[in-house]
Amino acid sequence: MPSRFMENSAQSERLPHLHESELFHAIKNPAFRRIGLMGRAGKRSVTQSLMQIAQTINEMNLTLIMDTETAQLPTLDFTEIERVKVVKRSLIGEICDLVVVVGGDGSILHAAEALARYRVPVLGVNRGRLGFLADVRPSDVEFKLRQVLMGDYQLDHRFLLTMEIREGRNIIHEDMALNDVVLHAGKSVHMIDFQMKIDGRNVYRQHSDGLIAATPTGSTAYALSGGGPIIHPSMDAICLVPMYPHTLSSRPIVVSGNSEISIRIHEDNRTQPMVSADGKPSIPLEKNQRLYIRKHPDKLTLLHPPGFDFYEACRIKLHWNVHAEEFGMDMDDDMMDD
Repeated sequence: MPSRFMENSAQSERLPHLHESELFHAIKNPAFRRIGLMGRAGKRSVTQSLMQIAQTINEMNLTLIMDTETAQLPTLDFTEIERVKVVKRSLIGEICDLVVVVGGDGSILHAAEALARYRVPVLGVNRGRLGFLADVRPSDVEFKLRQVLMGDYQLDHRFLLTMEIREGRNIIHEDMALNDVVLHAGKSVHMIDFQMKIDGRNVYRQHSDGLIAATPTGSTAYALSGGGPIIHPSMDAICLVPMYPHTLSSRPIVVSGNSEISIRIHEDNRTQPMVSADGKPSIPLEKNQRLYIRKHPDKLTLLHPPGFDFYEACRIKLHWNVHAEEFGMDMDDDMMDD
């Protein structure tokens, strides 16, 4: 059965014209009245999907809200859109009941920082490469969007990581990540010499190119390339994947999602370690500093059209079914009887 999202419904009382829509009485879930629309840079295909989504929202007589960065895309033409409000990106999560993001998974990562604190659900339209997070195909966008706006959808809550670089008791830098926090050696070819603790207990001292601390969401991203396991999004776990460790026995570790990971650079280290959250600009980690990684208090709420299946996404996106046709998945007996 599809979930029903009831949060933020108080905001809907401020929307004056939804009752004028012919579809109003058919909408099962009237929480989605203010629809935010975000898209990332320059592709003409992104603009095409943005225009299609905007027209659908207008046809349903719902309120369309776009952030300033999206509204300023040079190929975007508002002349065919009757009603649209433009606000700062930092405000879109506060005033919208649903946000549609057009782009690749990177676009969802980019939007997460602005939207997670408000728990506003996010629907992703894939104009990128893989589309684990942005899972609506452009060819299906109008049909799927109407399904969602009529109240037929699935909710998917994804936890985030917070990272802090501390020097003594002072926080030098902090950030959040939906996919992963990565300790790496930057442009150097030397390995990093570091020590890791989990919940205050020594785990190991390691020589490697770095470490990936990934959420279940990030387990199908960089951590997968590093040999880490695929973790179902419902799991409350953090995966720690060493990058090219100088020992054959060093393997990924999966720990509780409530764990705190701390990393100290050893005094014998010969290179400049760097830290990045979700691929954002890297920050140096000095020998007299500590890196702390733990669960962020906020979550990102992803919204999927009905029928979303994580395992099906893995089969399609990771090409699990590229072998010969005769070895394809068999139909279940009860499905064949139908």
